[in-house]
Amino acid sequence: MTEYGRGQGSEPWHPQDPLYGDGGWGGQQAPAGQQPSDGGQPQHHPQQHGDWGDAGQAAYGGQAQQQYPHDGQSYDGQQYGGQQYDAQQYDGQYGQQQYDPAYGQQQYAAQQQGQPQDPQQYDTGGRAGYGQQPPYPADPSDPYGPGTAASYGTEQPDYYGTPDAYPPPEPPSRRRAEPEPERTDWDPGPDQGEHAFFAGDDGADEGDDDSPGRGDRRGRGGKPKKRRNGCACLVVCLVLGGGVAGFGYFGYQFYQDRFGAAPDFAGEGNGTQVSVTVPKGAGGSVIGQELKRKGVVKSVDAFIAALQGNPNAKGIQDGVYTLEKEMSAESAVKLMLSPKSRNTLVIPEGTRAAAVYKLIDKRLDVAAGTTAKVAESDWKDLGLPDWAMNHEDVKDPLEGFLYPSSYSAAKGQKPKEILKEMVARAADQYEELGFEKKSKELGLDGPWQLVTVASLVQAEGKTHEDFRKMAEVIYNRLKPDNYETNQKLQFDSTFNYLMGQSEIHISESEINSNSDPYNTYYHKGLPPGPIGNPGAEALAAALKPTDDGWIYFVATDGVSNTEFAKTNAEFEKLKDKFNASTGD
Repeated sequence: MTEYGRGQGSEPWHPQDPLYGDGGWGGQQAPAGQQPSDGGQPQHHPQQHGDWGDAGQAAYGGQAQQQYPHDGQSYDGQQYGGQQYDAQQYDGQYGQQQYDPAYGQQQYAAQQQGQPQDPQQYDTGGRAGYGQQPPYPADPSDPYGPGTAASYGTEQPDYYGTPDAYPPPEPPSRRRAEPEPERTDWDPGPDQGEHAFFAGDDGADEGDDDSPGRGDRRGRGGKPKKRRNGCACLVVCLVLGGGVAGFGYFGYQFYQDRFGAAPDFAGEGNGTQVSVTVPKGAGGSVIGQELKRKGVVKSVDAFIAALQGNPNAKGIQDGVYTLEKEMSAESAVKLMLSPKSRNTLVIPEGTRAAAVYKLIDKRLDVAAGTTAKVAESDWKDLGLPDWAMNHEDVKDPLEGFLYPSSYSAAKGQKPKEILKEMVARAADQYEELGFEKKSKELGLDGPWQLVTVASLVQAEGKTHEDFRKMAEVIYNRLKPDNYETNQKLQFDSTFNYLMGQSEIHISESEINSNSDPYNTYYHKGLPPGPIGNPGAEALAAALKPTDDGWIYFVATDGVSNTEFAKTNAEFEKLKDKFNASTGD
């Protein structure tokens, strides 16, 4: 219903509302002192409203105009959804509305008595069709119909002059006729601070057309509200309890890691022996990890602490150690510093490969020849560098790569494992010394020949003092302008190698008749490969020989005293000295 009569809409907007006629539904508030319409009869307002009833009611005819006296211009009114706005007159000031002078008391009196008005009584100002609108009958139930117009006699208060206007009131459809009574059975519900998880229904009511409304769940009728699910509370308690337990556990672990003693075994082991290999250059952490992996110590931290507490811990070297399982870290360190823990295999400097194989067999307690067979069949898989492969006439490709040192070799180990460790150590040593680059600087054909020179230095030198002189003798005899020996080395050590012997007295007829490539009396230059495994000092001497012109040498006592000469005449004197010492 509208102020012009009941239509199909809702109840009319009460004129006492401060927003009555104010743009909410397209109207304007009547200014102070202006009388609103009653009983459904159209009034000559500054704004005329069209019929809001059904579509069968006639709309206002004609179009209203807005006149602005200050500029004499007129604008046609706009009709929105069946509403016809009357002319608004302005006297030059915005918002000030003028009454229509033709609006008389007769029309108002007719409205008071509920009588139909004569359309001709209205001053339409030439607006066609306005007078033909049929009057609306009086509605007794309408509080704003006939008989109530007297209440409009007083001026309406200006609500926009009070604080009630801010914030702007809502439209009538959103206002409550009366405030809700204060509730005493408050239940927040899932959308008022309580998660649906605790409501117990797990959202089962959602989407159910037959489920009661929100008011029903709050005790206003319908089904009673459901109880909270105890299982959900139990799950929450378990989650919270698990969180507390986890926090306590990790807190304890953090405390143990930072302030507690490291886990450790007690005693000197359980009697079960294990072999532990310590890599070259390994620190305490790496050793501790290997010991823990083999079950010797309980934690790496305990082993490191034991190392730090032992002043002799630096004596632990790379190699294989025989230890027991479940040892305290302190007892493990002590045993590793003791010779009892190491089944040490010592390879002397200059030892030939054949002799090394026999030493390994004995240490590992395997049948004689076992290691030699492995070396012959698997030599390509032991880690030789590329430059050490595929050389012609080489008797043993591992010769020169079984680096002289001490190795831990215990019963139960494989020969291949030990050979591989020896080759790796030799290859690392040659790389550190820069053999590939140095060999070219010394006029050799590669690092393989440099290893061969070092093996000759090791075999012919008797003392460490004459290693560099021996290296110079070799390089001088290899020179193309060597007319003293015609580029022949003439070393007994190479002949002994091919014969597998270590003889001092060798007849010239025997030497001169053997054409083996390793016979340096017969062939010029170096032998096909190394004749032994040189040590660190022989390697250093081969890299840095003397430059004194030495080209001859003789072991004048036949054992350890080696003397050098620069000319053949000096050499002959040394030979006489040797013959005199041996009685020849």
